[in-house]
Order: sequence, then C-alpha cells, then structure tokens
Amino acid sequence: MSGVLLSILGTASLAEPPSPGVLRPAAMWIEGILTGTLASVLAVIAVAALGFALLSGRIDLRRGLTVLVGCFILFGAPAIAAGLRSLADATSGEDSTSGASPTVQTPIAPAPPNPNYFDPYAGASVPVR
Repeated sequence: MSGVLLSILGTASLAEPPSPGVLRPAAMWIEGILTGTLASVLAVIAVAALGFALLSGRIDLRRGLTVLVGCFILFGAPAIAAGLRSLADATSGEDSTSGASPTVQTPIAPAPPNPNYFDPYAGASVPVR
C-alpha cells in the first residue's frame, strides 16, 4: 500500500528545496522579447518612419526626441537596472559603517626613473680643434 502511495505522490519530500518559480523565467522571456531581434527590427523601422515624418514636417521635433529617448531607455534597461542596483548596494554598505571614521588614503609616490636606461648620445664627443 505504501509503494502505491509513493508512486502517486512522487518522490518529493518536505526536505527538498521548492522548485524555482515561474516568475523569473517569465520575466526573462519578456526581457528577451523587448530587447531581442524583433524589438531591434521594430525600433529601426520606427526610427526610419520617424525620420521621414520629421523630414516631411508631419511630426514636431519634441515628439521625435521622445521616441528616440524611449528607444534608448528600452534597449538600455538592463544596463540602467544594473547601475541602479550597484548604486543601491554601495549606499547600503555605507550605512553600516556610518559610525566609523572615514579612512584617508595617502597618495602613492611615483617610482623613480630606471637608472639603467640607454642613452645613445651619452658617450658621444666632438673633437675640439
């Protein structure tokens, strides 16, 4: 009887970690759609149509710049998110050390020049008459 119950319930136990959720793969799929080949092709077509509309005077410059900024934000979203995340990580690290005094870094002196350099004119002499 217990063998039948195990085959029905499967081999999963409460000690095993839960299976990964579906939200992360879904978000990655949406990101792939928004920044993939299809989105790049549509953005190129939109920018070309925008250029023709600007040349013919059908769209004002402000609306055209809005479309271009939207394209930059759309395709730069992963880099913008990574930058904001690193900024948040850096500021959260500063809060934990707010009671400590700031460390002062002393400047490093440049290394002295190498005395064994080759000077082709060091031994040259001009005969004086």
